[in-house]
Amino acid sequence: MTRPITLFTGQWADLPLEEVAALASGWGYDGLEIACWGDHLDPWRWDDDQYVADKLALLARYNLKVYAISNHLKGQAVCDDPIDQRHWEILSDTVWGDGDPEGVRRRAAEEMKNTARLAAKLGVDTVIGFTGSSIWKYVAMFPPVSQDAIDAGYQDFADRWNPILDVFDEVGVRFAHEVHPSEIAYDYWTTKRTLEAIGHRKAFCLNWDPSHFMWQQLDPVDFILEFADRIIHVDCKDVKLRLGNGRNGVLGSHLAWADLNRGWDFVSTGRGDVPWEASFRALNSIGYDGPISVEWEDAGMDRLLGAPEALAFVKRNAFAAPVAAFDSAFKAQ
Repeated sequence: MTRPITLFTGQWADLPLEEVAALASGWGYDGLEIACWGDHLDPWRWDDDQYVADKLALLARYNLKVYAISNHLKGQAVCDDPIDQRHWEILSDTVWGDGDPEGVRRRAAEEMKNTARLAAKLGVDTVIGFTGSSIWKYVAMFPPVSQDAIDAGYQDFADRWNPILDVFDEVGVRFAHEVHPSEIAYDYWTTKRTLEAIGHRKAFCLNWDPSHFMWQQLDPVDFILEFADRIIHVDCKDVKLRLGNGRNGVLGSHLAWADLNRGWDFVSTGRGDVPWEASFRALNSIGYDGPISVEWEDAGMDRLLGAPEALAFVKRNAFAAPVAAFDSAFKAQ
């Protein structure tokens, strides 16, 4: 296994970063995908050289590396409409401010610019995150929405994210959008439309997380092959579908994550329905050699059991392409 296996710290932000680093190191992870919330990373301190040095020193103490950083929560607020109580619960006081929606969006955009700058200071070239969407509220809505309103939503995304991506270009960092319900790109066709909206600029790439494709009944393997030139990061998260009984639906029925009456739920890696072997073969075929980041989000299992279990699964299954050995065997003949 040549690709590093990392742990995404987003679901661990209630713990100090040092405690998470100690756990991940003890379990055998190679590094972290560090979240920009909790005490893990503060993008507004990107120009504090001592702050950056201290974070890198902390990782070094536990023989870990940072391969990517993530700022899903602030990215979500860049385009979202409405901005409401949900955002107040996930945003910092700096970004929330007085709660005026447009002010929240502008401050969230500034933090995303600072996130790119912080990534560069940490020596990484990838930021994973969400974009938010002003038109997600129109999904499966009645009365139906006009095409003009949808077009305006993609224009709003381009207007808000192009200035952010300008900073990514300036510092040599790329944004890996996690294709996910509630974002401007949440499936195959919306991903194509999103890339078109920003002129396919190189700073805007993709994070592949198959869990969000499965419950939408999409093919995660086909997505890898179609967007091979855009996938620069992989989050390894599984999902278990509970459809087909005539009661459970893909919309979740407003039930809690661990409720068995939901149509789907996240589960520990390897226990669900993601076609992992086919997925890793596809990743090999496109030459993906970046980190495989475990995003552990199983509400039905203690994370102290689930995270090392997920690591063991990835080590067994995230096989690299044996091209060199295969070629050598034929040359030997």
